[in-house]
Amino acid sequence: MVQAPSEAIRPVPSLGPEALVAWSALLAALGLARRGVLPEGPMPFAGQVDAVGGPRSLAGTETQALVAWSPGPGWRVARAAQGEARALLELYLPLLPRHPGETLTLGHLGQSLDGYIATARGESCFVTGPENILHLHCLRALCDAVLVGAETVAADNPRLTTRLVPGDNPVRVVLDPRLRLPADRHVFHDGAAATLLIHAEGLAAPPCRGQAEVLAVPATDGRLRLDALVAVLHRRGLRRLFVEGGGLTVSSFLAAGLLDRLHLAVAPLLIGSGRRGLSLPAPAALGDCLRPG
Repeated sequence: MVQAPSEAIRPVPSLGPEALVAWSALLAALGLARRGVLPEGPMPFAGQVDAVGGPRSLAGTETQALVAWSPGPGWRVARAAQGEARALLELYLPLLPRHPGETLTLGHLGQSLDGYIATARGESCFVTGPENILHLHCLRALCDAVLVGAETVAADNPRLTTRLVPGDNPVRVVLDPRLRLPADRHVFHDGAAATLLIHAEGLAAPPCRGQAEVLAVPATDGRLRLDALVAVLHRRGLRRLFVEGGGLTVSSFLAAGLLDRLHLAVAPLLIGSGRRGLSLPAPAALGDCLRPG
């Protein structure tokens, strides 16, 4: 028998001891890749956690390494990584750049079994549970910028930071073509990270909204030209982009052929009707449908 979900919300978990050590090795590898100083030969990365529980990264020996780098094949999970550490690395290591300047655009949606990200009246918090919230913070820490649409900011008022995991906060990029969002949203005034507010060219706009920089990009029929937006962000050195939501924003990037990867977190929940996750133009034939590469 299918039961209704409990109203109780479980606390968001933190990285366990093994995963935290693996995460520190991952951040060490990411730091070298971001600075464009990847070694010319094989390099193993180990991880440590200091006395106060914070992560510390270091180069290790082959026997203790959790992450390994070789110029040809790139990143791999080292043999010493087992259990919780291996599971974390197998999920996130493919997101690390293999050469300086490599770009990545990653989309993510958390949805129900029947493909909805919110109820008809817009309730969306905790659709996929606390584990996925931790996953979102990890993805933010591995990317240069996190992108969200105006509806997500209006409904959820997110902070879009990495406060649940070690790692730098990404630049926050809010897509608001018609500049409808009020200035009281967290991202515009909390000072936690640099923030860009993106609108369509042709609108009269102040240079700032709170602490956020306001930036115009080309638009067609009121819709932002996402290819132009991506090009603008790349020129600013934001090469690794995380499109966190909502459904229309992620769907628009996917339909434009701009997503390199798409993560779907599916919750054991049936909503019945509401706001769909992915919404794409209907193909003419089954053979025209998008398929994972």
